[in-house]
Amino acid sequence: MTTLNGVDVDQLTEAVETMSEDPSVAQFRFRAETEWTDGLQSVTSIDEFEQAGERIRTREFHVEGDEPEQILGERSAPNAVELLLAALGSCLTVGYAAHAAAMEIELDELRFEMDGDVDLRGFLGVSEDVRAGYDEVTCTAHVEADASEEELAELRERVETTSPLMDNVANRVSLETDLVVE
Repeated sequence: MTTLNGVDVDQLTEAVETMSEDPSVAQFRFRAETEWTDGLQSVTSIDEFEQAGERIRTREFHVEGDEPEQILGERSAPNAVELLLAALGSCLTVGYAAHAAAMEIELDELRFEMDGDVDLRGFLGVSEDVRAGYDEVTCTAHVEADASEEELAELRERVETTSPLMDNVANRVSLETDLVVE
């Protein structure tokens, strides 16, 4: 077994080959269920997904959400736009670790700083001219590795063109909603 950056490179190579030969293996459907708990607080449960049409039950995770006191919350947990930044950072971390391993780049340190501005006039419906979400998100990757600047630039390019969260944030995603009155 060859491991680099905590990634089993042999297993990664095998997964890429398998998905290349049988694209259905690459098809995933992820799920989350969010429940309001009180005030502006919620808990999201995640415990299963589908791969190639097969439901896979996993360890259950709970992600709490709240708002800062300045937005009528209790600050018991991050808010949704902060969780979006966390999801982006998590996705980029996976991408850098996996692609670096595939490129035989050993990472010594890796971290991301992300931020974005939100104007609550959009969320609260005070102004139709103000977007409800982020206008822009900035992300700075801090990488220390045994690679040249050119190799790290190539790594960055690979990660940013294949990151599901960067794709979801940068491009419009179709969103269907439904309302069930109980």
